Amino acid sequence: MNRIKKKILIVDDSELNRSLLADMLSGDFDIIEAENGAVAVDILHEHELEIALILLDIVMPQLDGFGVLSMMNRTGWIKTIPVIMISAETSGTYIDRAYDLGAVDYISRPFDERTVKHRVSCNFAFSMRQKEMTNMLSQQIYQKEKDNSLMIEILSHIVEFRNGESGLHVLHVNVITQMLLERLVQKTSKYGLTAADIKLISTASALHDIGKITIPSEILNKPGRFTPEEFEIMKKHTVDGANMLAAIPFRKNEALIKTGHDICRHHHERYDGKGYPDGLKGDGIPISAQVVSLADVYDALTSKRVYKEAYSPDTAVDMIVRGECGQFNPLLLECLLDIAPRLKTELTVVSLGSHTDDKIHDTVKQILHGEKGTASDRSIQLFERERQKFRFLSDISGEIIFEYTSVPETLQLSEWSAELLGLPVRISDPSENCEWNNIFPAEDFKKFLNDIKRTTPSNPVATAKFILNINGQQKWSKIIAKSLWGDSEAREPDGAIGKIVDVNDETEIMELLEQKAEHDAKTGLLNHNAAKRKIDLIISDAELKGKRYALAVMDLDNFKQANDKYGHLFGDEILNIVAERMKENIRSTDIAARVGGDEFILFMEYKDTLIPQIERIFKSLTVKYKQFDVKVSMGIATTQVCNGGYDELFRIADEVMYEVKRGEKNGYKIYGAK
Repeated sequence: MNRIKKKILIVDDSELNRSLLADMLSGDFDIIEAENGAVAVDILHEHELEIALILLDIVMPQLDGFGVLSMMNRTGWIKTIPVIMISAETSGTYIDRAYDLGAVDYISRPFDERTVKHRVSCNFAFSMRQKEMTNMLSQQIYQKEKDNSLMIEILSHIVEFRNGESGLHVLHVNVITQMLLERLVQKTSKYGLTAADIKLISTASALHDIGKITIPSEILNKPGRFTPEEFEIMKKHTVDGANMLAAIPFRKNEALIKTGHDICRHHHERYDGKGYPDGLKGDGIPISAQVVSLADVYDALTSKRVYKEAYSPDTAVDMIVRGECGQFNPLLLECLLDIAPRLKTELTVVSLGSHTDDKIHDTVKQILHGEKGTASDRSIQLFERERQKFRFLSDISGEIIFEYTSVPETLQLSEWSAELLGLPVRISDPSENCEWNNIFPAEDFKKFLNDIKRTTPSNPVATAKFILNINGQQKWSKIIAKSLWGDSEAREPDGAIGKIVDVNDETEIMELLEQKAEHDAKTGLLNHNAAKRKIDLIISDAELKGKRYALAVMDLDNFKQANDKYGHLFGDEILNIVAERMKENIRSTDIAARVGGDEFILFMEYKDTLIPQIERIFKSLTVKYKQFDVKVSMGIATTQVCNGGYDELFRIADEVMYEVKRGEKNGYKIYGAK
């Protein structure tokens, strides 16, 4: 098997010199040639990742060798591509300047073949070893940061479970906090915040409600207004959270613990002094707590809670600015108004896995470029202790708390939960474990694990209801688990954290679970299986009633280009726009579903002619969204022509749709319509 040769770029205005060097090196490398520095820069822009080494002349027209080195320094190419200077100039001034600009070696003309080969091979081998070591270091730092970030998420999301929140609250507060701080430092230098401070405060924001784990569930999740006594209990979460962090031994002077302490204790203070617990006023409130407080209020207003529906982003901003949620720093209110349009987009498309992954990659880059990385220190210094603290807090929560790991399959219970159930804390192979199956029947447990596997990073919570044997009694129990991914590219979650609580009325939960199972998580349309079941029932009934139905199968044209050019988040926006257009232009009796990827179906009844309905729907879907023209290829089959069930109807419509795609695209064709 032939090994793949690495590419060397030879830059020299003399064709003879390029030819001599190419002859010397072509046995071990693929050669790319450039007759001057300007051409070399163009080649680098196009083939940066393919070029392993550059042989660079100094004196050339248009752009000389020093100009190329300067450009490589500005773009960062000099850090990954070694450059050997080749020149008849032997002046010490030339050689020193070349080395100062990042050249790794200097070869004088006329060329000696052995010298050229030796210098090139040695520098190439050294560069490859350096890249390998950098990659290994990057992977190690990345894995360490990811593990530490995961500990932060686990701990903060335990609080969300108990508080009945969306599962994205911690992430939203993090994003809003970061955006507010970035805008604040653009407007003023008053608070002396650095880029490292912004990252530290954004990370510490995950801890703002950690004290709520001490608040009884019946108060946390009360749908109505608190009594004065209940509100006093609720207010304690600020002090309790701060005390938890202050009580961590050995680490109380770490920056993250100090910042987290300030945020926990003071994120309910208000600028006019009417907040709690200390009644601090103005800039007597730490700026970290001021920003997190505003972020917390904004996300609470725009999210659904047990006690209210979600407000629109514009309404939320108006309420905050008018002082309906207490007084905030006027500078921060200006920042909120400035970023409000961006917030709508950021919080709609943000993904937990990718957002966390992006932050980790940023930290890795900082560390490798010699900057002081804060995430590594802050995570490991705090959550080595917090892991032990979580075990204690879960024991006093009054709920059965568990951690499930898929490979190797293990189930870990909190000590209180294990004692209640009469089980060990750690259970290996729970799917096959007789003791665990006496509590949670094997078939039901496997069903729930399948629910966990069907979750996604954007919809990570699985909820179900089963009859469990709790402390010798058969009880309807609600099981809630949040899936966790060890790799952002993983197809299935690596495990989950969750809880089991007793419930009295299962009807609402079962209805919600059934509804979730039938709908596509990304667009809110029916999924393919649910649509197929409904359509088959309608078709069989239509045979008796003589009604006419049509199935349209549609595929977005050039959708891959949208993903490749503008990114997958933009692609998701396109899918949601198409889904919303479908919902707006169909009747309540029609069935719209996402089949998968960028393919959709629409099932509708029609009377004498189908064309006006199809024309109206087709025009509503072919729109321009931002910089992308949304175009659709559509194939339609009718029950008048297809006598079989749904599968036959779908097969014909799908074939017709591909006929359209093989033609001019962006059109529709009806098979068998009259």
